[in-house]
Amino acid sequence: MAEAGTLPAERTRPERLRASAPLHYPFEPPAADASVVEVAPGILWARIAMPIALDHINVYLLQDGDGWTVVDTGLHTEATRQTWEQLAARHLQGLPIRRLVCTHSHYDHAGQAAWMVERFGAELWMSFGEYYMLRGFYGPPPEPLPAHTLRFYQRAGMAGEQIERVFASLRRDPFMPPVPDSFVRLRHGDRLRIGARDWQVIVGEGHSPEHVCLYDAQDRILIAGDQLLPRITSNVLVMPVEPEADPLRLWLASLERLAPLAADTLVLPSHQGVFRGLRERVQELQEHHRQQLDLLRAALRQKKRASAWELMQVQFPKRRHPMDDLMAIGETLAHLSWLRHQGQVSRTLGDDGAHCFELTRPTGAREAPDTETQA
Repeated sequence: MAEAGTLPAERTRPERLRASAPLHYPFEPPAADASVVEVAPGILWARIAMPIALDHINVYLLQDGDGWTVVDTGLHTEATRQTWEQLAARHLQGLPIRRLVCTHSHYDHAGQAAWMVERFGAELWMSFGEYYMLRGFYGPPPEPLPAHTLRFYQRAGMAGEQIERVFASLRRDPFMPPVPDSFVRLRHGDRLRIGARDWQVIVGEGHSPEHVCLYDAQDRILIAGDQLLPRITSNVLVMPVEPEADPLRLWLASLERLAPLAADTLVLPSHQGVFRGLRERVQELQEHHRQQLDLLRAALRQKKRASAWELMQVQFPKRRHPMDDLMAIGETLAHLSWLRHQGQVSRTLGDDGAHCFELTRPTGAREAPDTETQA
């Protein structure tokens, strides 16, 4: 059996994988107009529109005694606030939102947290890592960029004009959210009583620092956030604040935490449809990352030595926006970091300030992570 966070050795012919697991979708999704679908007694599924390529987020409203608990918020926009006003007026039966659970810190999940705390008097519940990621790292990038940020992307092989184009786009980001002043901490293994249900907190890593999922073992329901999506794969990336991280190992270990849940679990994801087929989807996500690693190894066999920016063109050939570049380079680095920590690639720093990667030996065996060397 593989160690947590590892994958078997590469396949000989890497091919691009399309999501095709045999999932079952028992409900038609609600329209993003303050409509709801009851997916289980006391659990309402709503959908909030987003003016970006991923055009919606799913939020969940859970009956909680004489009030409601809400999971996730949508982006920090006036349209999102109007949708919440309509949801409250139509579906909450005049009862208050007492608790807001944000699965993680990303804008579409926590962007309206400060407003909802103030507007509805709700308590914010998050994990420690997600609250402080929201508090400490979300905001317009400084100008000029800090030296460590510039160095991180230069070492990935990005040219100065490419770095500036990406961060100029971020400075125009209209979705920067305010942050609530306090929160109630959720930890892995906590039990959370919401109405008549007991939810176990399952914390995942890799996509974000301490992503919270909620699992009702009795009725076999998983509020999965971005940890388990039915047709798209969550971004797993290395960031300048932790340049030596191995987030793919953490992500794979998190998938293995979800795999033992009941096979007929009803999965409530943050995007796309509510589904059954948890174990099949976990296996498919593991296969997706195996495929991405195979692509990198095949490219390095052909090129011998390459920067992360060059290898990114192999993993992500279709990018349309500077933000796509930012996520793609971070994810390419995450896969390279996994290979490096497995001892399958080495990394050297060239005279141009960029890292070059190359295969070290036949894949499959494990050894200690390589130490960076100066070329």
